[in-house]
Amino acid sequence: MRQSFSTLFRSDKGEIDAPTWWRGLLLLSGVFAVLTLGWIFIEPFADKSLTTTLASTMIVLIANLYRLAYGFICLLLLISFYNLSAKRWRNLGRPASFAGILPIIGAIAAALHWLEPRTGGETPHLLVIAADMLLFAVLIWNVIELGGIARFRA
Repeated sequence: MRQSFSTLFRSDKGEIDAPTWWRGLLLLSGVFAVLTLGWIFIEPFADKSLTTTLASTMIVLIANLYRLAYGFICLLLLISFYNLSAKRWRNLGRPASFAGILPIIGAIAAALHWLEPRTGGETPHLLVIAADMLLFAVLIWNVIELGGIARFRA
């Protein structure tokens, strides 16, 4: 079934094939990559003090506004990924709820990355590494199953 990009991401209803899932995944990944590159560039300015000159205060304000927008858009991307993947899981005859596993683990891993430097060593780095490894494993599982790679197994 051919669907527009807006219906791919706004609802979890329906079914899609592997090529449609790949196109949707590439679009979401591209948006995430561009936003993350922007965050990597602007992040050093976000944690500066606001008690300096007006020009530096504006840079800090803009960086923190970007931080808010980045977080909000990343949540929308996770919801869009869920909607896209639920359609594909349903097409494979599996529970559509499987689509929620990767976004939840991704959000937890991102939260741990944010939390660890702010807790003064209270959050074990091993926990962050374990969350990243679990996220990577679930991502590979999703790509194999939803991308149509699993059907080529012997």
